[in-house]
Amino acid sequence: MNFATLPRGFHFDAFRRISPVNEDSLWDIIFARNAHHITVKRRAPALANLQKIFSATFCLANQRGFGAMNLRDLCRESGLSMGGLYGYLQSKDQLSAMIEDVIRYLCEQLPGWFDHVSDTTDQVEAILRAHIYLSEMLHPWFFFVYLEARTVPTAQRKQAIAAELAIESHLARLLGQESRLSNAQDRLLAAHAMALIQDWHLKRWKYRREKISIDAFADSVIALVRARLTGA
Repeated sequence: MNFATLPRGFHFDAFRRISPVNEDSLWDIIFARNAHHITVKRRAPALANLQKIFSATFCLANQRGFGAMNLRDLCRESGLSMGGLYGYLQSKDQLSAMIEDVIRYLCEQLPGWFDHVSDTTDQVEAILRAHIYLSEMLHPWFFFVYLEARTVPTAQRKQAIAAELAIESHLARLLGQESRLSNAQDRLLAAHAMALIQDWHLKRWKYRREKISIDAFADSVIALVRARLTGA
């Protein structure tokens, strides 16, 4: 991967081609980050079963809510036996922790992907665009993390909140290097931008109804941020 090859104001197709993570490579990341408790060591079947487990989780969570489902439901939906399921996780809390962990990990990587961008406002734009496009590629995961936050253990919820605040703080620091806004205004602008991004993956039906593409949405978010910085 070489994010330096992306043009200024890159769009979804360009990001998707170069991104180190997508709907397929995601399973390798999950397998690597949870290898300490996954007892199945044969890579190919492990990756295939992880895909079954999480696809079934998102299906059940959408149908009845994560809080209402149990591991037996997950076995039926995924086609795995209880013993087979225990090769990957031992509890529902562990399942939600794996989902939260991978999204937190990827969001923590975003700033580093664009630290080569010399203009800090352009760097803010690149991070925001990447966040929007990543949430589109991994929509079920982002949707779960935000929608089911109230049902997960307190420790996981605190980790998710800390990760969200960390990326807002990073954006605010970058904005502070270029803007004439106060520190409080920089922080508020970063929070507004992240709230807009969440609206995309939580309420995509709104944008589908109006036939708004992901690139049109990203362009609008960036235009709002830049306008606030220039006072336009």
